[in-house]
Amino acid sequence: MTKSREYIRFNTVGTHLTVRLLSPAEGDERDPVSYFSTSVNNLCEHALRNCNDSDMVGISIRNEVNMRDKAIGISFRRKDQLSTDVILNVWQKVTQSNLRFNALDKLVLDVHSVKMHVGFGVGIKTKGRSLDTLAHLKKVSLR
Repeated sequence: MTKSREYIRFNTVGTHLTVRLLSPAEGDERDPVSYFSTSVNNLCEHALRNCNDSDMVGISIRNEVNMRDKAIGISFRRKDQLSTDVILNVWQKVTQSNLRFNALDKLVLDVHSVKMHVGFGVGIKTKGRSLDTLAHLKKVSLR
């Protein structure tokens, strides 16, 4: 289940995903760790499909079944800096302290992405202005 909400004032999109990772099928030759990392990678690609590489993304993952466990929080970073290795590293640290956190339970992902401006800001319009006027505007904008 996926729900999205846009916060126009803050240039932010919040996405709420409820998922359950499937266990490997019988006869699957992959080891469980590689299967799990592939599943997490596919999940992240799905959750971040509408984000640009320059957007700041923060993720929290919690267990819907056991609300007492701590949430896995991944701090805000650019989308291009977010990889499966980062998520698995944080996941490993948190699951060591959570005794009943199970990856095959129903998981809730809250993904917040902030659209970052790319390029240079709005400059002073020069068309049709004299050099004296532009010099004055530049002095005023530097104060």
